[in-house]
Amino acid sequence: MKIEIQRENLLRPLQAVIGVVERRQTLPVLANVLMVADDDGLSLTTTDLEVELVARTSGGIQEPGQITVPARKLVDIVRNLPEGASVRLTLDQDRAVVSAERSRFTLATLPATEFPTVEDIGDTEPVLLPQGHLRELIEKTHFSMALQDVRYYLNGLLLELEPQRLRAVATDGHRLAMGELLGEVQVQNNQQVIVPRKGIQELLRLLDDTDDQVRLELSGNHIRVTLPELRFTSKLIDGRFPDYQRVIPHVEGNVMLADRETLRQALVRASILSNEKYRGVRFTLEQDGLKIQSNNPEQEQADEELAVDYKGTPLEVGFNASYLLDALAAMDSEQVRMGLVDANSSCLLQDPSNEGYSYVVMPMRL
Repeated sequence: MKIEIQRENLLRPLQAVIGVVERRQTLPVLANVLMVADDDGLSLTTTDLEVELVARTSGGIQEPGQITVPARKLVDIVRNLPEGASVRLTLDQDRAVVSAERSRFTLATLPATEFPTVEDIGDTEPVLLPQGHLRELIEKTHFSMALQDVRYYLNGLLLELEPQRLRAVATDGHRLAMGELLGEVQVQNNQQVIVPRKGIQELLRLLDDTDDQVRLELSGNHIRVTLPELRFTSKLIDGRFPDYQRVIPHVEGNVMLADRETLRQALVRASILSNEKYRGVRFTLEQDGLKIQSNNPEQEQADEELAVDYKGTPLEVGFNASYLLDALAAMDSEQVRMGLVDANSSCLLQDPSNEGYSYVVMPMRL
């Protein structure tokens, strides 16, 4: 195996795949990157047995071959070489030699045959959509995923494919975020999968806010997203996601319209004196007025008042301020619509100009 390639052409794909390499490994080979040089160019593969990333770069192959080398060490070496340097990689028995200009590095290797690769994901119904749209869908919903919940199916993001619709749903049992893309999905069959947290975080890192097409494939055990010169594959969480439609409240009369940024700032200020563990704030809604109140075990108290558009019945209800702030941060609109049923029911937050995204927050007893 012999490669000679420009530093930038090697660094770019290395940085794309390094994210899944854990610092502590159960298997030594998982700390390595699989390098395969063939007639099509150089492919670089990393995995943690749950997520696999494969990046390709063309040219520079003088002798084909394959080997695995320490991923983070190789990235650090290439990153710190001079810009525009020509990088040479050759094999010397069981060592990889990386050289550029007057620098030379000898790295330990492990055989490519030891490297675990994802099995074939089988027949799928591919979906093509703009990168930016998929990124926005994940970005505006993923924050509601649970973190290390014993209900393992909550530690991921639900993706639901239907004819003319792609929906994303995340919940931790206390709040829920749901978004959907309409009219961009050409599929015949309904599919529902749960993508684990790490896979979602990697996708957010890899997807750009562009109109470039991305290929999305769902199978019984895997999700695969193919970008130009990069392929992402993740195992799925095997479990049944809760019936999220039952959680979304059907609001009729008690609807509040408020300036989103004004409400957000008031919540930030009120939460300063809330209980640090529960972050509770009390909402008191009356005709065209909202009072936000918080207190803590030290008997400190914060009071905020703001003008809102509200014509419903007077209501007093408690919420976790952090959950409300997360939902408000996910919106782009000037205004927010907040629908309430009663003091014991969840509230529904939406962007009045874009009902493609909905956020549900359960009430708190204060």
